[in-house]
Amino acid sequence: MLGAFAEFERALIKERQREGIALAKNRGVYRGRQKSLTSSQILDLRHRAAAGEAKAGVAREFGISRETVYQYLRE
Repeated sequence: MLGAFAEFERALIKERQREGIALAKNRGVYRGRQKSLTSSQILDLRHRAAAGEAKAGVAREFGISRETVYQYLRE
């Protein structure tokens, strides 16, 4: 019985959170995290990766993780 009540309460909390995020997005307040690199840096990263430079070295130079490098390459 208590488990069902807790589950219902959690669903209400998540719904209110989604509504709040939607309202904030409409106001332009909720934009998420800023990108680590500028668009020119991303372009440079892509050119260097395409030229065969090691992704770990590129990541070290830009001060980001290898996973972030791969995310920028997937975009």
